[in-house]
Amino acid sequence: MAKDSSVNPSTGDQAFTRQSDRGTVAEATYAGALSFMRRRYTRDLSSADVAIMGIPFDLAVSSRPGARQGPRAVRAASSLIAWSKPWPWPEDPFEQLSIVDYGDCQFDYGYPAKVPDEITNAARTVLATDTALLSIGGDHFVTYPLLKAHAEKHGPLSLIHFDAHTDTWADEEGRIDHGTMLWHATREGLVDPTSSVQIGIRTHNPEPLGFTIIDAIDVHRTGPRAVAETIKGIVGRNKAYLTFDIDALEPASAPGTGTPVIGGLSPYQAQEILRNIVGVNLVGMDIVEVAPAYDVGEITALAAATLANDMLCLYAANRAREN
Repeated sequence: MAKDSSVNPSTGDQAFTRQSDRGTVAEATYAGALSFMRRRYTRDLSSADVAIMGIPFDLAVSSRPGARQGPRAVRAASSLIAWSKPWPWPEDPFEQLSIVDYGDCQFDYGYPAKVPDEITNAARTVLATDTALLSIGGDHFVTYPLLKAHAEKHGPLSLIHFDAHTDTWADEEGRIDHGTMLWHATREGLVDPTSSVQIGIRTHNPEPLGFTIIDAIDVHRTGPRAVAETIKGIVGRNKAYLTFDIDALEPASAPGTGTPVIGGLSPYQAQEILRNIVGVNLVGMDIVEVAPAYDVGEITALAAATLANDMLCLYAANRAREN
């Protein structure tokens, strides 16, 4: 961060003017180029540890559309928290790691059947450089092609899945649906349900496919720290992918989403769970389903931006433990 809390006019538009990919520099929260957390926009990943990629796709929704605007909204909201290291994490992930904004995955919405492979290929390109990937959706279907790319590199993954829905409803081969992508991922061996956990669920599904479910009532009754311990016990040291559907949160805190369900997690509960799973072997992460047309005062986008930043803190803390 800058030596004092004032904004230095010569340090604006860090998305383009930043000289180093490390560090946090104060910039006007209400102005400037809106990269995620003011990170530098670049496709050069030769020295990057983590790349942030937007996936503006919402052609797989079953209810309200609009999540294609999610990456833009989350980037904009992140400017509100980019002036300082994230509280209460002891370290600034941007001091520990080289983190850049890779921009958005490009595809032609007019050919929806081609989009899954285009998302997978974009993720492959990043992962081939040994750069970790934080993706910002888009509807939750995008996790499926992302899992394909990550499983190709790392093998079958343990899934840490925050959601109001299990997304394991049975489907037909080749369908694109944000409520069935984990059915496909499980059948294809991309994830190992026996070492995976779903948190915040509050809808019925007769076939959980072997996933451990910690529903929203369990979270409220046992508390976030107990939930975190359960997650660590289930996932162990397996390579893990973290996916966070913003509808895991109570709609009062996150109204800007396509399929809201009342009775969800508070932002504090979600953050406290993330803060207490330091030690999981995290290799990839995403946050999805922010639909800003239904948001109120940008609170959903702010929640998503803050949780995404917490994921970076979690990843950085795990890297520090390894070194």
